[in-house]
Amino acid sequence: MTTGCPRADILFKICPRALWQAAERLGRFEGAPVDIADGFIHFSTARQVEETAARHFRGQDDLLLVAIATAALDPAALRWELSRGGDLFPHLYAELPLAAVRWVRPLPLGADGRHVFPELNGPGNPA
Repeated sequence: MTTGCPRADILFKICPRALWQAAERLGRFEGAPVDIADGFIHFSTARQVEETAARHFRGQDDLLLVAIATAALDPAALRWELSRGGDLFPHLYAELPLAAVRWVRPLPLGADGRHVFPELNGPGNPA
């Protein structure tokens, strides 16, 4: 396990629209059912998020892509841990404060059934 933020200013969370709307009403995001079961909120980097969508959200519509400023998270609660393919993935062992959210965008399905992502690797969004 590695603590701190080794390589991403922005992290991403894929979230069903209804779950995110509930978080907005509550004022914080406590996690999706899989997050709650695992004891942490799963995030991805720009380099990881498309594969995350393909593996865990295939064919799901009405999703949102949430961009989170890494610097706005409690560094003691953010851990980079080995996961898929030996890659380090960011996990938040706390609720996600909505103040850390940079933007929320729709993550629609394309004609081929894959999710259509906005540009993620621009300024402030390094892989």
